[in-house]
Amino acid sequence: MTDKRALRAHLHALRDGFARTGAIATPPAFLARLSPGMTVASYVPIGSEADPGPLADAAARAGCHLALPHVVDRATPIRFLAWQHGAPLVAGPFGLSQPPDSAPACAPDIILTPLVGFDRRGNRLGQGAGHYDRAFAAHPAAWRIDVAWSVQQVDALAPDPWDVPLHAIVTESEWIVP
Repeated sequence: MTDKRALRAHLHALRDGFARTGAIATPPAFLARLSPGMTVASYVPIGSEADPGPLADAAARAGCHLALPHVVDRATPIRFLAWQHGAPLVAGPFGLSQPPDSAPACAPDIILTPLVGFDRRGNRLGQGAGHYDRAFAAHPAAWRIDVAWSVQQVDALAPDPWDVPLHAIVTESEWIVP
């Protein structure tokens, strides 16, 4: 499938129908990247997105600061805002739960990302708004880790010139480093 709209629809259906029997495990390779004082940007999953909660919890236990994306609209770049477990979140666009816009902005060292599809070369297919590609470009030193279900893997994606590849992908069954 080369039509991104059709591929997104196909992968959404696969993800929605995937029978999840457990959470995403925290791989030792992820733990090895953590150090106290780092900022790890996570996200609150929507629908059938893989939950990065176990990775965010591990980061917090390792002394890392947490951040979540804050979205204004489709065109405005996302900002990563400081967040602590249990702190209230507000409703954002597209069904997002996010920190209030008054929370302090941060520069993440690691960005945990949702997506629709990925390949083993580190290419990702997002929702189509380009929020994460722009965030990756704004924070080029941050390690980019996708959190996904194995059914979201495709043989190959054709990246666009603005697409920024992932450093790693974690699924319920493996840790993939392109």
